[in-house]
Amino acid sequence: MNDTTGPRARHAAAPLPRGVHHLALNTDDMKLTIDFYARVLGMPLVHALKVPPGLGTGPGNRGNPPFENLRHYFFDAGGDTMVAFFEIPRGAKPKGDRDAIAAMQHVSFTVTKRRFGEVKARLEAARVPLLGPIHVGARTWSIYLFDPNGIRLEFSYQQGDGAEVRVIERWTQTRDEALAELRTLCEDAGWLTETVAHLPERRGAP
Repeated sequence: MNDTTGPRARHAAAPLPRGVHHLALNTDDMKLTIDFYARVLGMPLVHALKVPPGLGTGPGNRGNPPFENLRHYFFDAGGDTMVAFFEIPRGAKPKGDRDAIAAMQHVSFTVTKRRFGEVKARLEAARVPLLGPIHVGARTWSIYLFDPNGIRLEFSYQQGDGAEVRVIERWTQTRDEALAELRTLCEDAGWLTETVAHLPERRGAP
């Protein structure tokens, strides 16, 4: 974990994407999923569709689950990002192992401290078991839970941010901080130099 508690830092590399468009997950009970994500977690349903014929098993498949006419629903996760679910036919696929290679271990949502309290209260009112709040590093506090599909979720707030949450600046390390860990992974000096070239030498304003 990054346990940095000092001022923020900015890196010099421009990411290619603007951000996450949507994260696609699976369920075998769309109504239960809607009730949990929209009503308990406060992520409004914004788009409901059926995957057109031919995209599940036909030649037009683009990586969708191998079933035809699946429900594919989208929820507003905030920050101009979405969480989406495919409704897999019940019993057609085994339940996944979140710790398997190529599986999603968990997804973390950023919230303000005020919203963090609201989410926690809503989950407690719905009697959803929680772990936390836990300090996870970089002055960030998180709670963990499972959704009705067994998907592990995290909600995090950054101490002192108020309404202006700046995740990248809070979590960006200096070159020396990153190198302290990266040297345990690789001893190639050229690779190490290139990998941290965009990171700042020191921290800036809080």
